Amino acid sequence: MTRVTSPENSSGLMWFKSSYSSSSEAGDCVEMALSPTTIHIRDSKNPGGARLAMTPAAWTAFVGYAAQR
Repeated sequence: MTRVTSPENSSGLMWFKSSYSSSSEAGDCVEMALSPTTIHIRDSKNPGGARLAMTPAAWTAFVGYAAQR
């Protein structure tokens, strides 16, 4: 996986999406930004909209659970 970053926004976070993201619509993906204590998640089609934020441990549990499905 490589990261494709988007420019920093006013929050100072560097948002990226996985190179595995594939869609017929270029803007259809989930973007993430990392800070030492938080994983930030947003919809690339609405970068100013709602965001999720979770601890790295919660993200790891979520990804592990999703991988089992």
